[in-house]
Amino acid sequence: MPFYFELILAVSNIIAFFVHSIVIKHISMKRIAIFASGSGSNAQNIVEFFKHDEVARVGLILTNNPNAFVIQRAKKLNVDYRVFDRNALLSPNTLINILTDYEIDCIVLAGFLWKFPKHILDYFDGPILNIHPALLPKYGGKGMYGEHVHRAVVENRESETGITIHHVNELYDDGAIIFQVKCQVDNNDSAEDVAHKIHDLEMRYFPQVIKDLLTDNG
Repeated sequence: MPFYFELILAVSNIIAFFVHSIVIKHISMKRIAIFASGSGSNAQNIVEFFKHDEVARVGLILTNNPNAFVIQRAKKLNVDYRVFDRNALLSPNTLINILTDYEIDCIVLAGFLWKFPKHILDYFDGPILNIHPALLPKYGGKGMYGEHVHRAVVENRESETGITIHHVNELYDDGAIIFQVKCQVDNNDSAEDVAHKIHDLEMRYFPQVIKDLLTDNG
């Protein structure tokens, strides 16, 4: 009889260990919120990258555009999403309450076209980062996004361009730079050619930089 008690105790301890490990893992897992205004290709790439990751998960996608394709991506990926307008963005509590309810640890702007409000920047303790399709400080600022950037790069006959991942502050494309990587611009490249090169860099590097940042921040 003592043998069976010892066996039951051993099995119970093993089960307790695994349950404890799962709980600790769940508690330590970082939760990411993505803000996007358009297609959401970066958002989908980030969701898929972290789907089986041990550092973080994407818990929420937010968009200011009720017609944005990122909503369809969120539904397909089974990620919660919220649509908001400018009044909600500027409200002292609306988005903060949503971010708090989802226990968000990191905010990622991935093709989000509105200036991020100061009251969220002041309130939120975790990292808030953005990706820009050029080598900042070049081709940054209000109105400089997507094809506008690529067209300017081609028109100015730049020999190289790239992506910049940076912290977000109250100004457009002005926060401290976290990461940059370059690509060549050929003489015969069109703005569309440059866009494809930039897209490839975004897909390759953006999720990993997010993970590295969250890992470094514990």
